[in-house]
Amino acid sequence: MPSRLSDGFRAHPVQPQQLLKHPHDFTSLQELPESYAWNQPDDDVDYPSGDSFGASESVPIIDLNDPNALRDMGHACKTWGVFQVINHGIPTRLLDRVESTSRALFSLPVHQKLKAARSPDGVSGYGFARISSFFSKLMWSEGFTIVGSPDEHFRQLWPQDYSNYCDVIREYKEEMKKLAGRLMWLMLGSLGIIAKQDIKWAGPKADFKEASGALQLNYYPACPDPDRAMGLAAHTDSTLLTILYQNSTSGLQVLKEGVGWVTVPPVPGGLVINVGDLMHILSNGSYPSVLHRAMVNRTHHRLSIAYLYGPPSSVKISPHPKLVGPTHPPLYRPVTWNEYLDTKAKHFNKALSSVRVCVPLNGLVDVNEHNNSVKVG
Repeated sequence: MPSRLSDGFRAHPVQPQQLLKHPHDFTSLQELPESYAWNQPDDDVDYPSGDSFGASESVPIIDLNDPNALRDMGHACKTWGVFQVINHGIPTRLLDRVESTSRALFSLPVHQKLKAARSPDGVSGYGFARISSFFSKLMWSEGFTIVGSPDEHFRQLWPQDYSNYCDVIREYKEEMKKLAGRLMWLMLGSLGIIAKQDIKWAGPKADFKEASGALQLNYYPACPDPDRAMGLAAHTDSTLLTILYQNSTSGLQVLKEGVGWVTVPPVPGGLVINVGDLMHILSNGSYPSVLHRAMVNRTHHRLSIAYLYGPPSSVKISPHPKLVGPTHPPLYRPVTWNEYLDTKAKHFNKALSSVRVCVPLNGLVDVNEHNNSVKVG
């Protein structure tokens, strides 16, 4: 499974020359280099900050032990495309350990991290965000992608004691996969898709055993000029859903239609759930994949760990039959995750438009169509 998921990324490699030219030694920079200076007014000219709208415009927080969790999740998916969950069953001990592992990794000297740099045709390893190639400016962040086992790269980072770090990552990925399956059934249930046979690729036990997953570790160092820098540029995820753990430093922002950019503050023990592009397709446009970005901080570093969840590599995702009919034609053609990753690598935030086959009969434009006008760089 991991190697097949990797194929979708390998078709469009991120060139390592960038990494070698800008080796991420952020601690030595007292001023913001021009290569990292973003033209903020152009970036969000159409989307002002929505934080000034008050507490009424905040990302929903859903208690998974609440009897109304399914209903609340459906509302959050439809109106926000993002929500936070608490009482999700992931031990605090494990969240602390994966944060500690991430901090240990990014705290290594630059020359050590470069030993595990992502290869030209590789997926896993240390490097820039994959979306970097779409922008002329660099992002104030470091990343480490893990598809499959982390053993090979972690052995290069920690030759003597890599096994303990590998154990943490393995356990975290296992727990994330279980939680993702649980969230999938809640999201599907909120769409009225409740029978096991309605999602054949969920498997005989309806546990999504063959689903694919990857882990993305992100580090956003303290920045001397955060107002002109960008941690991670605005994008949607190419997933069914993404589960994000963030440390205690704020930085994640999501775009709320009609409001603007809204900060998603860290909730102790909470996890952020993003609706991805594939869920947008499966829901026939009912659940928007949320446009989000990461801002940086002058005095505090920020860590985030994203679990990217998708279907088995051979499964084609299309609008579910229960959600289409004479007045609701399918808006998108069927695509596998690999096919969609290939489309995303070519068209970035216009990827959904490129797989659309029909305009909604109500004449409303897909919310993600507006996302393509975001100007950055």
